[in-house]
Amino acid sequence: MVNAPRALTTLSLPAVTIATRGGPPLVLPAWPISVGPLTPPEVAGQGALQTLRPDRPVEAAPTAAIERRFKGALLALGVVLMAWLAWWGGRNWRESRRLPFARAWRELRRADAASPEAWLSLHRAVNASAGRVVHGASLSRWLDERPHLRPLQAQLEGFYRHSSERFFAGGAAADYPLHTLGRALRDAERRQHR
Repeated sequence: MVNAPRALTTLSLPAVTIATRGGPPLVLPAWPISVGPLTPPEVAGQGALQTLRPDRPVEAAPTAAIERRFKGALLALGVVLMAWLAWWGGRNWRESRRLPFARAWRELRRADAASPEAWLSLHRAVNASAGRVVHGASLSRWLDERPHLRPLQAQLEGFYRHSSERFFAGGAAADYPLHTLGRALRDAERRQHR
């Protein structure tokens, strides 16, 4: 019983009927019980039977060593995270200068999509990734060597078609989403080199 009364009290448990399988139910009549405190409110005050005293204060456990280890672990974690961040940033910086489509994307972002320099930077990137000059006729062979760029085949064919119109047909070429293609090629190249 929780929260027993301070004085001895009589309580009554209610009557209970329990159903049984294949027999008459069990009937338990109400049953009186007495409830009282575990200890009397007044104690004799002799020997160990003293009145309740406040809790004994506990000395704080020495935590200096634990705190030093925790700070050391946090410092080590910070160093590891900074090293990882430096490695990740350095790798991205190196790849943006080393990978052909990353270099082309850097140039494309600063250039107007209608400018000849923007178109030539993308042509140079395709040629650099192939190690040779790639024309519209040799595009399929180049894509066979780079299956990760195969999903961009239709866009690349459109790029070469618009490039031929722009540089060799002498007419005004229609607008082409050069920045979109440059970003897609850079992303595919980045996924391939991870």
